Amino acid sequence: MLLFLYNNIGDIMNRKEQAIDLIKKTLNNETFLTYKEIAQITNYHPKYLLKLKKEIINDQISLEHGNKNKIPANKMSEEEKNKIISLYKRSHASVRKFVKFYGTRSYSCIYNILKEAGLI
Repeated sequence: MLLFLYNNIGDIMNRKEQAIDLIKKTLNNETFLTYKEIAQITNYHPKYLLKLKKEIINDQISLEHGNKNKIPANKMSEEEKNKIISLYKRSHASVRKFVKFYGTRSYSCIYNILKEAGLI
């Protein structure tokens, strides 16, 4: 019966919001659900729910991923892309030989840059 009632809430909220809501209700003694029951409802592991509980208590809870809106560490600069394009234009080698010559990037990375530039 409890699972049916709380599974309908999942239609409105996503799983993490639902888990946070149920943990807060448990902490405020508004419900008598155990963490195992909350884990069954939200499909999270009970250890993750305990981690969420700790974040709720310390007021450090965040619904947004930590790396959102950050630039990837391995993103290629426009200067390097232009360098690859200009080097390839001057060479008469195949893409595979060019990748071996360039040496610092993968075949797929260089191939995609050359394809985007219309050289392949």
